Amino acid sequence: MAKRQIKLGAFIPTTSQHAAGWRHPESRPQDHLSIDYAIELAKTAERGLFDAYFLADGLAVNWSHGASKHNKKVGYSDKVVGFEPVTLFAAISAVTQNIGFIATASTTYEEPYLLARKYASLDHISKGRAAWNVVTTISAETARNFGFSAHPDAKVRYERADEFIEVVQKLWDSWEDGAFLYDKENGHFFEASKQHEPLHSGKYFNVQGALNVPRPPQGYPVIVQAGQSEDGRELAAKYAEVIFTAQQSLSDAQAFYRDVKGRLAKYGRHPDDLKVMPGVSVFVAKTEQEAKEKYELLNRLIHPDVGLGLLSGLAGDIDLSNYDLDAPFPLEDIEIKSSRQQMMFEIAAKHHFSIRQLYEYIASARGHWTLIGTPEQVVDQLQEWFENEAADGFNVLPPTTPAGLNDFVDFIVPELQRRGLFRTEYEGTTLRENLGLKRPENQYVITQQNTAVAS
Repeated sequence: MAKRQIKLGAFIPTTSQHAAGWRHPESRPQDHLSIDYAIELAKTAERGLFDAYFLADGLAVNWSHGASKHNKKVGYSDKVVGFEPVTLFAAISAVTQNIGFIATASTTYEEPYLLARKYASLDHISKGRAAWNVVTTISAETARNFGFSAHPDAKVRYERADEFIEVVQKLWDSWEDGAFLYDKENGHFFEASKQHEPLHSGKYFNVQGALNVPRPPQGYPVIVQAGQSEDGRELAAKYAEVIFTAQQSLSDAQAFYRDVKGRLAKYGRHPDDLKVMPGVSVFVAKTEQEAKEKYELLNRLIHPDVGLGLLSGLAGDIDLSNYDLDAPFPLEDIEIKSSRQQMMFEIAAKHHFSIRQLYEYIASARGHWTLIGTPEQVVDQLQEWFENEAADGFNVLPPTTPAGLNDFVDFIVPELQRRGLFRTEYEGTTLRENLGLKRPENQYVITQQNTAVAS
């Protein structure tokens, strides 16, 4: 049996992760819509043997990271516009060989047939390296871009998401493996008996016809999810194969890991069918002091309006502009409505943070774990989580690009390899093979087999 090793995702938007990362002397914000720059970052991650390149996505201009929403004169933040990820990854896949691609798409504002089609296409184009990060879309601003009078509440969004994934998997199974014969002699392009229509009629969707793309090389693109709420955890237990999480302590990470893995059995799944990958932002250098200086430099570059906008976006669209930035965070003035809000407030209370201190603390990774130190110090902590039921791997959020990504590849990866915690070469050619995930069987074939046995 192969030794268990850390899995790594690289969450690398072209404008950096830290709220002020684009202002770093080595950052190249002017290239954020350059395909050549995106390819450069992907190749760096592949040089570091990352499992996948991950991109978040939204369907509205994101003003929540800067107060310019209110004055509409000056934009302070980089988190406003960017590439549509499936399109970007299709291009990058042509010039990479092993790294996978995790593209985000919404179950609230997209349709199952179109989504199934584009992800199946990406899986074919990339030769089995596609993954879908399932989101229900938290931003209420999105509603007005799609003719909605109001943004659906969380319960409705998760209920819709459950049915959405069910329909998409039926569509991916529209064609059995080997359905396409390409038999020139007899004139048979495909075997009609190996095509299946989903004939789905549900609460939210009515999808009758088969997908017009053959079954993806991986069976299904890998299903990824990031919810931490009760509904999010249950959806992950039912469908997800990778889950991104945000924890600040070993004990919290262990509790989440055990809770989500413990839910899989009721869906006929094994704990190894789901990889838990907490987010982590790493500031690393040859000395601890140098690493701290990297962290402090970026925090000095945070525009206060961006800091306030960041808190508003993460803590529930709250307006902190009338508060003293250096006064204690006003915990008593805000009603907690989400798991991410709860985490923000727990951080503020634990450290007795002011508003400014809280936004500096979360600026590097939006509430994910932040590590600062030498390669040995950082890997000590990653290893502790990995070996103590807190993580199967990590979704790495480099604070700056390209510098932060280069630092991780050049400092952290060699130390992980030295300890035998990380691969020295890719195990396979598909994302599933590299993550150690099984390829799903076609559900219609399974039904036929079960029917045959029963009869």
